[in-house]
Amino acid sequence: MVKIRDLELSGRTALAPMAGVSDFAFRHICLRLGAAYTVTEMVSAKALVYNDEKTKALLYIPEEDRPCGAQIFGHEPDVMGEAAAIALEISGADVIDINMGCPVGKIVKSGDGSALMKDPELAGRIVEAVCAAVRVPVTVKFRKGFDGGSVNAVEFGRICEKAGASALTVHGRTRAQMYAGKADWDIIRDVKNSVSIPVFANGDVFSADDAEHILRYTCCDGVMIGRGSFGDPWLFAQANAAIAGEGIPPLPSLAERIDLAEEQIRLLASYAGERKACVEARHQLPWYLHGVAHAGYYKQQLVRLESLEQLHEICRGIKKDLK
Repeated sequence: MVKIRDLELSGRTALAPMAGVSDFAFRHICLRLGAAYTVTEMVSAKALVYNDEKTKALLYIPEEDRPCGAQIFGHEPDVMGEAAAIALEISGADVIDINMGCPVGKIVKSGDGSALMKDPELAGRIVEAVCAAVRVPVTVKFRKGFDGGSVNAVEFGRICEKAGASALTVHGRTRAQMYAGKADWDIIRDVKNSVSIPVFANGDVFSADDAEHILRYTCCDGVMIGRGSFGDPWLFAQANAAIAGEGIPPLPSLAERIDLAEEQIRLLASYAGERKACVEARHQLPWYLHGVAHAGYYKQQLVRLESLEQLHEICRGIKKDLK
């Protein structure tokens, strides 16, 4: 069992915060299928302070979909502290997570995300400010380093712990790598060995065996699954089984998988509206067809989705033609 300060998780698998992916509907599905913990999409601290409604909407966490963390990003300690308090008030989150790992250019150019790995002292002050502003545990997600010449995850993790962080998540790539190459699980293990708070391992977990292996190899407390969950929320149940040394359950039939995909988008529509849900479905639902033979036609239909009625017809066609 993983314990983030006073928050006890029921298992060792978590859904990573991912922009455009970990919306409340997908988090709900992943929790139902075995994830012990989820985190919202990252939200801008400045946008929260400026009272941006679209940003606040990303922090919707239904009471039944817990435990869940709210992730914020920024680089100004005072703004981050204020935003953390706002995020907690809006969401009622169990944890405030600080993004110090996002490698996207526009985020880094603003001094946010993984840019903070170049300034560990500033990162520590941000953690202190956020911890002082909220009553819930504060966690930090970061990378191996900014680039190959500045691998500082161990030092960075120690600074975050000293500043008050209750848990860490380490992605085993530098910012320069983005998502290319192989994740370095050795550096994750080094961070785990250098701090006394829980550490989640992140990077290159695409199967149940990967989840079991990364935990055994790094000795981490939990595994945070990101891209491996795309179109495959059943990975959490499979990973849980592998970690427990049990038989890995097979994937459900294609029809069952497509029914769940449709349910996910209808759930999102119930909160965000049909138009928003269909826009999100355009990039999320084709993932459910990954590896399915002759699925190209339906993938093209999904990326042009306009309505829930059209979604139903596409899903019906998939189940009829691709079984």
